[in-house]
Amino acid sequence: MAELQTISSLVTGGQATAGPPLGPALGPMGVNILEVINAINEKTKDFEGMKVPVTVSIDPDTKKWEIEVGIPSVAALILKEVGIQKGSGTPGTEWVGDIGMDSVVKVAKTKLDNSYATSLKSVVKSIVGTCMPLGIKIEGKTPKEITTEINEGKWDERFQ
Repeated sequence: MAELQTISSLVTGGQATAGPPLGPALGPMGVNILEVINAINEKTKDFEGMKVPVTVSIDPDTKKWEIEVGIPSVAALILKEVGIQKGSGTPGTEWVGDIGMDSVVKVAKTKLDNSYATSLKSVVKSIVGTCMPLGIKIEGKTPKEITTEINEGKWDERFQ
């Protein structure tokens, strides 16, 4: 069996096309490009509008292929939860959104499997930390205020 050839790319969820970067990379592989693109869009449609890491593995002999979809970045997940396209241009002075603790926990659970963290609480703290440069408050408070509350155990029942 020949060694699998892989193509890795960042695609916008549900919006991959046969154009660059995927089409030209898939072309020489001899696979049905549209089939692969449609499969990528089907697998990434839940991440619509977000940049998603995707890897296509192709067996050059049989032309069989499979798609592995990664998890978008924490920042992309937070922006999706808040419902905005991009963070603040001047974080710390301009706040562009507010996210509920339930949404923070949801993002943390998405990331927990792929992180080296040992507890949901520590992942939540890193996500709260990501809110700062994005200019997003949590429950109407700054990330710094929320981190203090997390450290004091105020939110522990949400992390069980």
